[in-house]
Amino acid sequence: MQTMKDAATDFLATKRVAVTGVSRTAKDHGSNVVYQRLRDRGYDVFAVNPNAETVEGDRAYPTLASIPGGVESVVIGTRPETADVTMAECAELGISHVWMHHSIGGSSVSATAVELGRANGITVIAGGCPLMFDPAADLGHKCMRAVLTATGVVPRHVG
Repeated sequence: MQTMKDAATDFLATKRVAVTGVSRTAKDHGSNVVYQRLRDRGYDVFAVNPNAETVEGDRAYPTLASIPGGVESVVIGTRPETADVTMAECAELGISHVWMHHSIGGSSVSATAVELGRANGITVIAGGCPLMFDPAADLGHKCMRAVLTATGVVPRHVG
C-alpha cells in the first residue's frame, strides 16, 4: 500500500495530464482551477469536455481517446456517476494514474470506478486534489489538505 504523499508525487511526476469536468464558464469551478494551475506549472494539460470546443482559451477534447499523443494521467472532476465511464476509458487506453477529485464543494469519487481502475492496474487516488501537493500546491490548498486529511476526505494511503 502506497502513502498518499508518494501516490501524489508519482501522479505529479507525469507531465501529460487530462482534466475532465472543465467548464466553459469557469469562474471558480474546481476542474478549471486544477487545469489552470497545472498549465501554469508547466504541465502539458488537456481539457476534456464533450460539450465544448475551447476551455480556458485552449482546445477542449470530447474524450480522452481524442487527445493527440494520449496522456499519462487523468484528473476526474466530473460528477461521480460519470466517473465509471471515464475510468473504463482510462483502462482501455492504458492510462496508469487517475486522481478522483474530492474537496470542499463536492466529490467525483465513485466506489465502482475506484474498483474498476484498481482491477485494471491503475493507481487510483480517491479523494483530495492534486493542488494540495507540491509542486502544484499553494498555501490555501495545503491548509485544506491538513483539514481534509483529518476528516478522511483525503486518504492517508492509496491502493
